[in-house]
Amino acid sequence: MMLPRRTAPPAAKQDALKERAQKKKPTMDEFLGKCDWSGALGLLQFERNTQISMGAEESEDLIMWMAYCAFHLGDYKRAANHMDELINNPQAEPVWNLYKACCLFYLGMHKEAYDFALKTGSGLTGPAGRLQNRLLFHLAHKLNDENKLMIYHQKLTDDTEDQLSLASIHYLRNHYQEAVDIYKRLLLENREAIALNVYVALCYYKLDYYDVSLEILQVYLQQHPDSVVAINLKACNHFRLYNGKAGEAELKTLADKQGVAITQYDNDLIRHNLCVFRNGENALKVLPPLVDALPEARLNLVIYHLRAEEYKEANQLMKDIEPSSPEEYILKGVVNACIGQMEDNRDMLKYAQQYFQLVGASASHCDTIPGRQCMAMCFFLLKQFDDVLIYMKSIKAYLFNDDEFNYNMGLAKCCTGHYKDAEEHLSIVQNVKYKMEYTYIMALARVYIFNGKPRMAWELYLKMETSHESFNLLQVCTRLIHPLLRPCELKELKARFARGSLLLAFRVHANMQECARAVDCQRLLQDGALLLLVKGV
Repeated sequence: MMLPRRTAPPAAKQDALKERAQKKKPTMDEFLGKCDWSGALGLLQFERNTQISMGAEESEDLIMWMAYCAFHLGDYKRAANHMDELINNPQAEPVWNLYKACCLFYLGMHKEAYDFALKTGSGLTGPAGRLQNRLLFHLAHKLNDENKLMIYHQKLTDDTEDQLSLASIHYLRNHYQEAVDIYKRLLLENREAIALNVYVALCYYKLDYYDVSLEILQVYLQQHPDSVVAINLKACNHFRLYNGKAGEAELKTLADKQGVAITQYDNDLIRHNLCVFRNGENALKVLPPLVDALPEARLNLVIYHLRAEEYKEANQLMKDIEPSSPEEYILKGVVNACIGQMEDNRDMLKYAQQYFQLVGASASHCDTIPGRQCMAMCFFLLKQFDDVLIYMKSIKAYLFNDDEFNYNMGLAKCCTGHYKDAEEHLSIVQNVKYKMEYTYIMALARVYIFNGKPRMAWELYLKMETSHESFNLLQVCTRLIHPLLRPCELKELKARFARGSLLLAFRVHANMQECARAVDCQRLLQDGALLLLVKGV
């Protein structure tokens, strides 16, 4: 029996098979041209394995390229290990110590990086010499050595790389406007370097010019719409301008392009910011592993603990931090203020006042909203409430719906005798937790009484559970309502009778007798009852 003849494949399929057969192995240049560092590293590892299997001597160039690709991939530990292979060679070149120092710098091992950078010697010239100076410049900043910082600063040239290094130091030292000036000058010299727009946008973000930051960032996003860094910065601007949902919506575009949920997106920076946008959701899971990698992670973890009133945990994270940025000074101030008030520690309260003053009085932040809030808190701790109001009034237009602002504004108004304004601010606080605080209830009761609304103060007391704090509220109500406890003119006394305040004072005294059984309270009750009878109430 004859088998049926196999049919020939269609012409299109033949062409596809032929093209596949002719397809060449990807080259190193192709990977580098696409910035595909993983692909390039895989190709180099394959070639190295081939050399080892054939018993050939390993190429120094191949190891150098592997270190280069690992460095650009962000795998600095692997890059450093490859550099060790070269350094241990008897014929090692001095410049390889410099390259390892760069790896150690990115690993946060600044002292070790400084030592390796010096091993290179001082005889380097050309690009390698400038790289060494730039690295030492940054290490001096990281190690807080101002003298060496100035020495290396003076050795910087007008080359683009040196100027970019100088701008980055300005940024790290919170001199954002100086950094912007350098970036803009470099942009004028080289219009094609559009990545500089991201740096400028980041500086404007730090300067609180979020609209300007978005406008400049869009120039880069038009050509690189998939940039993780640019999209993340755009999300942060939307978070500042609007809310966390607006910021998360921008991050979601990154996850959608990879076909995964935003919570599964594999990027530490995105996970960190998503936690912030969601008001600290999963903070204890997301933030602790990032504390040593992202400086902001530590600060946001401190904020999480402060919101949860876990002041000791917050202090544990901040106690060894020497503040260098406004955010760090502010958080040090808040932590010291919270623990100082909780433990009645005058030293910590003094430190808090000083931290707030350093930020509020600084030239870079004196005219910003956080700067003026800091000055207000500084005077709050000094109990100079008239000065508190000066600073809080200047930012009222920006924070009129903010519960924290209205709470503090109400307290300051109450302490300065502006009771009608105090009632207005305290009454619009929405946070239920704040409204249950003893300080809030006492302040609101006080302003109710001075605004001629004693019954509302009484109702605040009735809502409280019997405790030492409720008894204190009774004493305050008595002292303010009862005319016999506060000498006043006859006209004011008649006005209080007209408003029914004396009847309320009688009720207050009755409750005080129930709580304290004090002789003085009994006498006041009798006096109050006598006056009630006289008035025929």
